[in-house]
Amino acid sequence: MSTSTGLARALAAVADGLRRSGLRWYVFGAQAVIAYGRPRLTADLDVTVAAAPEQVAELLASFEAAGLRLRVAPSDDFVKRTRVLPFVHEETELPVDVVLAGPGLEEEFLAAARELDLAGVTVPVISPEDLVVTKILAGRPKDLEDVHGVLREQLPTLDLERCRRFLSLLEQALSRSDLLPELDRALSRLGSGNRRGASEDGGA
Repeated sequence: MSTSTGLARALAAVADGLRRSGLRWYVFGAQAVIAYGRPRLTADLDVTVAAAPEQVAELLASFEAAGLRLRVAPSDDFVKRTRVLPFVHEETELPVDVVLAGPGLEEEFLAAARELDLAGVTVPVISPEDLVVTKILAGRPKDLEDVHGVLREQLPTLDLERCRRFLSLLEQALSRSDLLPELDRALSRLGSGNRRGASEDGGA
């Protein structure tokens, strides 16, 4: 089974399970990066779901009916600490991590999610602006490379003011001062790359 076929089947199962439960959700992470134009090797699927604690049992049942198996016990300390439910799609063995949305910014992210075609399946995907915010917050080298890739492909239509507003809110909430500067570094790097490309073209 090809990677795209496996992803399509896992996405279809996730969408089916979430239709059963009636919960709002979106795809984020590497699959969202791919959707917005940056090639990325990945073998998993990340989704955020707006599920209150009393809805988790229904979510588990809906996913089980759709062919998704939880990899840990629901009462496991990992789930309590991280608000992540790690599933596997049994047919394809593709890992599917479900993040339980919290209040605040994730509500904004849910409202701004876009319906996109991923591997032939139409699903809600985090907006490119909000993807940039989450990747800068994660801050690992591969996340910052993803930021560069998304900016490179989406900058002409990207709402940078939304990115700045959310990063500023996160800085205040987390007592940090490094998130907005990281966005500025990414934009500066992108501009430098564009200037180099233009110079090389002109000298050819």
